[in-house]
Amino acid sequence: MEELSAGPLVPAVVKPEASRAAADTGASAAASGDTFPASTSEPDREFLCPICMQIIKDAFLTACGHSFCYMCIITHLRNKNDCPCCGHYLTNTNLFPNILLDRLLKKTSARQISKTASPVEHFRQALQKGCDVTIKELDTLLSLLAEKKRKMEQEEAERNMQILLDFLHCLRKQKVDELKEVQTDLQFIKEDINSVEKHRMDLYRARDRYSVKLQMLDDSGGRKSWHSSLDKSSSGLISSPLNLRRGGLSSGSHTKKNDGKSQINSHGHGVQRRDAVTGSDSPHINQSGLALVRKKRVHTQFNDLQECYLQKRRHAADKPHSQQEREMSLISREGYSAGLEDFQSVLTTFTRYSRLRVIAELRHGDIFHSANIVSSIEFDRDDDLFATAGVSRRIKVFDFSAVVNEPTDAHCPVVEMSTRSKLSCLSWNKYAKNQIASSDYEGIVTVWDVTTRKSLMEYEEHEKRAWSVDFSRTDPSMLVSGSDDCKVKVWCTNQEASVLNIDMKANICCVKYNPGSGNYIAVGSADHHIHYYDLRNISRPVHVFSGHRKAVSYVKFLSNYELASASTDSTLRLWDVKENLAVRTFKGHANEKNFVGLTVSSEYIACGSETNEVFVYHKEISKPLTWHRFGSPDMDDAEDESGSYFISAVCWKSDRPTILTANSQGTIKVLVLAA
Repeated sequence: MEELSAGPLVPAVVKPEASRAAADTGASAAASGDTFPASTSEPDREFLCPICMQIIKDAFLTACGHSFCYMCIITHLRNKNDCPCCGHYLTNTNLFPNILLDRLLKKTSARQISKTASPVEHFRQALQKGCDVTIKELDTLLSLLAEKKRKMEQEEAERNMQILLDFLHCLRKQKVDELKEVQTDLQFIKEDINSVEKHRMDLYRARDRYSVKLQMLDDSGGRKSWHSSLDKSSSGLISSPLNLRRGGLSSGSHTKKNDGKSQINSHGHGVQRRDAVTGSDSPHINQSGLALVRKKRVHTQFNDLQECYLQKRRHAADKPHSQQEREMSLISREGYSAGLEDFQSVLTTFTRYSRLRVIAELRHGDIFHSANIVSSIEFDRDDDLFATAGVSRRIKVFDFSAVVNEPTDAHCPVVEMSTRSKLSCLSWNKYAKNQIASSDYEGIVTVWDVTTRKSLMEYEEHEKRAWSVDFSRTDPSMLVSGSDDCKVKVWCTNQEASVLNIDMKANICCVKYNPGSGNYIAVGSADHHIHYYDLRNISRPVHVFSGHRKAVSYVKFLSNYELASASTDSTLRLWDVKENLAVRTFKGHANEKNFVGLTVSSEYIACGSETNEVFVYHKEISKPLTWHRFGSPDMDDAEDESGSYFISAVCWKSDRPTILTANSQGTIKVLVLAA
């Protein structure tokens, strides 16, 4: 027993004992694939090599009278100089070929082959041994063989034809299904083209009616002006109807030429109409140029837009009949199907912007700290203030309007609060404008009063660095945090200890409350998954979203059911938490090792990149909508910052096209989406 427990089992040389039964050796031989004639119930032990327990191959005899396989005994004598059976002294010079045993084994093998050989093999062996066969017998055999060959070829041909036919049937079914799908899509497109053409003609007619109405108003204004001047004249004469008409026309034309500009300029349609008539083409060119740019943008992402249109159109068609009937009334009233309406919204929001424009820039640098990485940047409840935090151990609060409107990059914060440790995340209270929460590298979660610049609560239950903290949107007293100690903790600002504790198996990188419910949170962790929890039952998550190949660094909700996630696998993903489905994967930015920021609005997703760039995606399109590189525009490639700096924090200004961005150098920029 001691030998068995000393270590792992390893292969060893088998030494048969004299008391071993012949049946055991026979079983070993059978296991190796070697058998013996049926006339011998149990094989002779001399047929087996005592070393490998197989039928002896190239039998060699020792001076002590034992036979072995040549390779077995040679290998054994390289390590020991004794006989494996009796232990007598033995060297290579004491080995001799066992010719008699070899012959016996060959005869036994031949008999075994003859017993297991096929009739064809028997016939072939008989012919090779010179068996006498007449020509008539050979003709009979040849005819039989030819008939057998013909049948086999026919069966093989039938099998091949059946396989080919099955393939063609499957291919036809697949193509028919594709054709039906294409025909259905073409019908959708035809219906939508008719709807859009009709709607466009309605818009043209409405514009023309509006222009006629404006012209009538201008003419009426001219007549009133003429009558007023006539009443004030001292002649007192009354003109004839003809003169009245002529005077009205002349005066009306004069009034329209001089005074119509202010009236027409107060209406957008009137401006375009007047410019087109008078030849003032600068606004017309601008509109045409804008339309051309937007068309180019459509063709650039045509494949993704096509898939988006078909998906929405098919989804609308697959809805239950009762729901389709309700939508048919909407179609008859407005002329658009639900799928087309959704896609037009996507197309409008996607083509609306094409670039990011810098409207303000400031330095987050601190003369007392060389490290200026901004790890978090957040707007307050009303988007009036924004706060920054990072490795400088300071929370700085800035007035957004002052940053944008004052032309300087050395803006001073309106509030500044010092902390004991480097900060990882900030979260403003969604109801109390003066409250902001922070998490730091020591695992401390702190709730601050921005007005008094003092901490209201400090929670120190986390054992390692806390990466994320978030206030609930539905209950202003609740917040959640996640840490490297693999724990998610829920806090209440009215209590000193955590309310709930979720133990997980991996480091927690990010946590986020569902904006529509205080009962649900999303947790991104180093196990590459997103765990979606109902806080009323934390025994297991409601769903685990899988797809990322590396740690999930951020999770953000676009709506109550849409969740975006970022990972160090250089992708963003969109999830449907209601249906527990993966919706889309976004690629284009670079992110392999740093937290580069993630922010969302109802239609757009923005993130940072390790190339020192900010990327913006439309939620329906997997490729970037636009991006902006930090750094000086005149910088040479050799001095490119992209290898040294990365975007570390981003934040949307509610649902407006304004983004706060910061990089690891401490530069903060206010970017605006522009056409």
